[in-house]
Amino acid sequence: MLGEFREFIMKGDVLDLAVGVVIGSAFTAIVKQVVDGLITPLVGLVISLIPGTTNGNLEDTLNILDVKFRGVTFQFGDVISAIITFIITGFVLFLVVRAANRAKNLREKPVVVVEKTPTSEDYLAEIRDLLKAQANEKN
Repeated sequence: MLGEFREFIMKGDVLDLAVGVVIGSAFTAIVKQVVDGLITPLVGLVISLIPGTTNGNLEDTLNILDVKFRGVTFQFGDVISAIITFIITGFVLFLVVRAANRAKNLREKPVVVVEKTPTSEDYLAEIRDLLKAQANEKN
């Protein structure tokens, strides 16, 4: 059983998946920080420009999206932040997979060298050159 498990773990697919999960989680942390540090404040700035919101704190400005119902707070600002994080992460991963697929397709396709097919003019020029060479040999 241990031998089978070792063989399973050592397969390339499992190792590739493990590396992908680790890199994906690190990448998600970067995207989350970009969203929390840049995009969310920009959204808060836009919301703070709405008339009637005079609060200068962007964190509190995003709370305008929160809804309280019978003592329960629904934090729509956090949901919007998570959706933005998901969209950015998905888009960047799409670009990475697209680039990898293109590289794989280029590697798999054999390079075909297309030679120029001779035209009638090419044949006539060759005949002319041969006739000239024969005439020069006779002289």
